[in-house]
Amino acid sequence: MDTTTIAVGVVSIGGAYLVGGIPWGVVLARLVGGPDPRTQGSGRTGGANVLRVLGPRVAAVAAILDLLKGSLAAAVPGLLGAGLVIQGIAILVAIIGHSRSPYIGFRGGRGVSPAFGSLVVLWPLVALATIPVFFGTIRLTHYSSVGSLTATTLAGVIVVSIVLIEGLPLAHLIYAIGAPALIWYFRSEEHTSELQSRQY
Repeated sequence: MDTTTIAVGVVSIGGAYLVGGIPWGVVLARLVGGPDPRTQGSGRTGGANVLRVLGPRVAAVAAILDLLKGSLAAAVPGLLGAGLVIQGIAILVAIIGHSRSPYIGFRGGRGVSPAFGSLVVLWPLVALATIPVFFGTIRLTHYSSVGSLTATTLAGVIVVSIVLIEGLPLAHLIYAIGAPALIWYFRSEEHTSELQSRQY
């Protein structure tokens, strides 16, 4: 492995984490003079809690900026010629950065927006297919977390199926399996914390 390849990998992955970690919900709250989303609702910095705390306009901006984290994590390695493995790792690292931001004590959102942002870049038709599932599930259950988990799982299943049926490089599975797994993990961790807090 030559120096250029290593440098491209470091820039792609390191940049994905640093950009992914930007807590836009907190930044926008300070810009508009509103309450910090970490202090209200679920305590998360993602779009769903920003919507509860700061309203739909700020939430829409936060969601778009969070989405762009994943889009950049997917696009930059491709533009630099880093390959599918680096690209997949960069996307996962962006999701981790969003959920474990180094700027706010390793707290953050659930990773749904950056995951969707990367899906828009890599598999736009799959991303389009998950939108009605996301909103339809929320309408039926009244829980944004259920909608995001359902849509994320569906996207992963579709991409994995396409990769296997069409014989595409298995490196695609790093993203297709890893992104839903991370989102499920962060949600389950949050649920465990909620249960533990109720015991005291």
